[in-house]
Amino acid sequence: MAKYLLLKHYRGAPAPVNNVPMDQWTPEEISAHVQYMNDFAARLEKTGEFVDGQALAPEGSWVRYDGEGRPPVTDGPFAETKDLIAGWMVIDVDSHERAVELAGELSAAPGKGGKPIHEWLEVRPFLAAKPSTTECTFK
Repeated sequence: MAKYLLLKHYRGAPAPVNNVPMDQWTPEEISAHVQYMNDFAARLEKTGEFVDGQALAPEGSWVRYDGEGRPPVTDGPFAETKDLIAGWMVIDVDSHERAVELAGELSAAPGKGGKPIHEWLEVRPFLAAKPSTTECTFK
């Protein structure tokens, strides 16, 4: 089994077919969308393919170290993830093909008017092994 991250974007991907921002949906349309996502996750829980998933709040900030004894620096002159990423789901599947299949199903979540959004989802595999110190400085 391999883990994949399915990223839902607010912007930055090609426009979906049903491209109406969520703030223009009715409460019923939002509820139907959330229910679709919950039903999708519940189905994957039964097959053992669901790991976790979350919608993200619009609040957030970038933070970086600014030197010994100095407070961290927040935000900056760049696109903020809070403006780009709407949410994510982690799945654990047998193959990349299965990850793509599931992302395609998730892309059909209903949007404005109850019609499928056909949104683009980013499918990213988790690293299968810890990188060597020559590849990455994470420890």
